[in-house]
Amino acid sequence: MTKCDVAIIGAGPYGLSIAAHLKARAVDFRIFGNPMHFWLTHMPKGMRLKSEGFASSLYDPNSTYTLEVYCKEKGIAYANLGLPVPLEVFTSYGLEFQKRFVPELENKLVSSLRRSTEGFRMYLEDGEIISTRRVVMAIGLTHYEYIPPILAALPEEFVTHSSRHNTVDQFKGREVAVVGAGASALDLAALLHQAGAHVQVVARNPVIRFHDPPDKLEPSWIDRLRTPVTGIGPGWKLFLCTNAPLVFRRMPQEFRFDKVRRILGPAPCWFIKEQVVGKIPLHVDVTVTEATVQNGRVSLQLTDSAGTQKTLMTDHVIAATGYKVDLGRLAFMDSDLQSGIRSVEHTPVLSSNFESSVPGLYFVGASAANTFGPLLRFAFGAGFTARRLSRHLAKSADRKSVSSEPEADVEATDRDEVAVR
Repeated sequence: MTKCDVAIIGAGPYGLSIAAHLKARAVDFRIFGNPMHFWLTHMPKGMRLKSEGFASSLYDPNSTYTLEVYCKEKGIAYANLGLPVPLEVFTSYGLEFQKRFVPELENKLVSSLRRSTEGFRMYLEDGEIISTRRVVMAIGLTHYEYIPPILAALPEEFVTHSSRHNTVDQFKGREVAVVGAGASALDLAALLHQAGAHVQVVARNPVIRFHDPPDKLEPSWIDRLRTPVTGIGPGWKLFLCTNAPLVFRRMPQEFRFDKVRRILGPAPCWFIKEQVVGKIPLHVDVTVTEATVQNGRVSLQLTDSAGTQKTLMTDHVIAATGYKVDLGRLAFMDSDLQSGIRSVEHTPVLSSNFESSVPGLYFVGASAANTFGPLLRFAFGAGFTARRLSRHLAKSADRKSVSSEPEADVEATDRDEVAVR
């Protein structure tokens, strides 16, 4: 058995940014996972990021290695605003970030996580057992893909989640129905159309609302005052979400959950509009009320808001229906540990330092969005997270090295608050 102070599970933008900060603070840590795995294997090749260039970086402690710096080094076209970032550029940048700042990343998966007298015991896929005092769950979205029950009841060969399609060439000449109205749905529909598939989009929304392009590529200070530009979108509402996640955490639970659901809802980006409108059938204001397999094809019954029904026949259904955080989906966590995590609507209740009701167990990224707000649903949120969490972990590591007394009052107060909420 080996030991470490902090173990990070996950090597996407959050895990890598946190690791880079911990390294700079000389905290004893290990990090496990395949670098940029979700982006490399669960996003379709050829797509472009919804976030602007300035908001698509990973975070080293001094912010010296941004996406802009990487693009300049490689001679790749870049702009802070208005120039969509290709997925391939973002993933290549992420891999280079890992090589430079987190070379100690261990490309291994965690097969089991349990509580122990020392804190936690981790079992790796290669048989190694690790004893660690703190665990950071930087697991991203991989475990949380959501398919509505009516579609999930179809045989697996007839329905898949959008995250399962890194490539779409296999659908050439086939009929495909994409269910959803967000960026994933429309991006995938455009790529399917380009690959030669006969694709149709099915959406509950009465209108598919495409994001508008930036008004100005170099907004003046007056423009920024009127409509501030943030890493998750323009406007004062998003400015507050971006710059005050700790204030957001203090809001009533019902308010927080509602805002996370409603702010930045499904909306494809402006640059995909010309690739789908007028080229791909868009069935809007309809709900799938029945899905069956007939003669080797899928029959979807669509019902609109007026109650009118129609049937759509297709070879395959792709559910671009997003993700829902559900701690019960984390099968590698044993039942005792699962039961000890206080949660609301299957999402963890967290302290201001991302700590759950299980001391030493932290959740970041989408798992923490219901606590800190929409910022944590985006890679841009890794900056705030890495700075705050690394500072907390470094302080508690220093206290541990000089004393075995309980943590400082501010940390204890945080955990007490979690326990009673």
